[in-house]
Amino acid sequence: MSAELKIKLPVGIESFEEIRTEGFYYIDKTNLIKDLLEGWGKVNLFTRPRRFGKSLNMSMLKSFFEIGAKKELFDGLAISGEHALCERYMGKFPVISVTFKGIVGADFQTAKGMLRYELKREAERYQLLADSDRLTETDKRNYFELLRMETQETVMVSLALLSRLLYKHFGKKTLILIDEYDVPLAKAQQSGYYEEMASLIRSIFEQALKTNDSLYFAVLTGCLRVSKESIFTGLNNPKIFSIADVRCDEYFGFTDHEVRRLLDHYGFPEQYDTVKDWYDGYHFGNSDVYCPWDVICYVDDLCQNPEAYPQEYWMNTSGNDIIHTFLSKAKPATVKRQIERLMDGEAVTLAIQDKLTYKEMYDSTENMWSVLFMTGYLTQRGKAQGRKRQLIIPNTEIRNIFSEQILEQFFENERQDGKNIDILCSALESGNPEGVETQFSYYLNQIISIRDTAVQKKDKENFYHGMLLGLLGFKESWNVSSNRESGDGFADIIIETEYGPGSTRLGIVIELKYSESEKMDAAIGEAMKQMEEKNYTALLQAKGCKPVLKYGIACHKKKCRVVMQELL
Repeated sequence: MSAELKIKLPVGIESFEEIRTEGFYYIDKTNLIKDLLEGWGKVNLFTRPRRFGKSLNMSMLKSFFEIGAKKELFDGLAISGEHALCERYMGKFPVISVTFKGIVGADFQTAKGMLRYELKREAERYQLLADSDRLTETDKRNYFELLRMETQETVMVSLALLSRLLYKHFGKKTLILIDEYDVPLAKAQQSGYYEEMASLIRSIFEQALKTNDSLYFAVLTGCLRVSKESIFTGLNNPKIFSIADVRCDEYFGFTDHEVRRLLDHYGFPEQYDTVKDWYDGYHFGNSDVYCPWDVICYVDDLCQNPEAYPQEYWMNTSGNDIIHTFLSKAKPATVKRQIERLMDGEAVTLAIQDKLTYKEMYDSTENMWSVLFMTGYLTQRGKAQGRKRQLIIPNTEIRNIFSEQILEQFFENERQDGKNIDILCSALESGNPEGVETQFSYYLNQIISIRDTAVQKKDKENFYHGMLLGLLGFKESWNVSSNRESGDGFADIIIETEYGPGSTRLGIVIELKYSESEKMDAAIGEAMKQMEEKNYTALLQAKGCKPVLKYGIACHKKKCRVVMQELL
């Protein structure tokens, strides 16, 4: 397909109107409108992991229902074929649309100020209320209070009050859309002001969603389903669409068919297996879906460079504190074995608690497993049996995130005790392969192992390589480099020590191989042969390092074997 015919990819664009008017590629999710109306709930909550299209769907709902809707935005989309539904609902309602995504203050006053600004911004969209002949002078004074948003009481009643003013002006009940409702709660829990923020949001919701005769219906999105007793106190049974529900399950994320069409459109059908391995694997309700953010970002990279390697785009959009905290608290041996089974591509059966408060997230191992499931780091395989589910790591990207966090947690622990690192480095420096083998084996037994049979041998080697490289990096007096060009190729690790015998610098070259069996002779032989044939010692010898020690290291699960040759 020629470049001029390719539709632009909406990387980072969450406005439905912008996508439809500015010529961006759009995967049609408009039947969500039909399912919402036919399934009807006064208050509807969708919980999905981040970057699964929640904000774009909320923007789409706003564009459809809001008075003054541009019908041409929906031309050719699935919902446009529902003529009676469009006639009755399209462009017929005042819509209040707010996002709590940016409410991330380091303290309560800052966060409240951010929330105030967001609510005020939405009130400012309806300047027509200031001159409405359907509002009383008292109503108008109340509207100006919303524009000032000076008191906490005004913040608490803001959505309810704005919806009542809109109802009086338009004669139509209001839709309220609240995107990422739980972001302020997550930040508040991290920063120590959870109770204040939970109380404020609870008050806003009680006013707007419970005792509000001006409300037609409401839709909220979030990452977690926060316990009703915490935030949704008193609401009349809000309808929950969680990742376990079959209703509306295909509207958040890309289906396999949608991904194939996208890849075909941009001329990369041969990348299907790679995209599936890296970004598929999520199971919502009865649907298997890909992370849309990842797919779009990777195809965008392919358009710039057809040989682009897939990246952890999802990981790069925010931190992974959930995994980090989980691993830091995962002390019991049973939890460690469960993580190893997951990394080995197996499923673990666990009871899931899907109604938590942010305060309870890390109170128990069960709660932490539940959070990993609800936030997309784990997904379901097969059918649930009550609260019990078979959980797996969904794809290569998430497995890489786990690997990175496992290594980071391991290094944090080892950094606090430099004694073992000194033992390893001394063994390397003195040409003691038995000592290196003993100490590295000790480390392998300390860390959660990465042994996934579905992972390529190269990726397994990369994990052990990263582990050893990270440990050696703590030796500040050594110059340690990785995959540096030397001779006719790239050595795994090259080390220049500060001083060697006779006041010369000692050189060390390490080549690491993964062995598919406990018999590691072949892998060791391959490592030593590669160093010889590729002349990996050339760089160190050119710098005058004497002697140069060549270490071949083979690893299999939690075992290793080390051999050494010395070049004088």
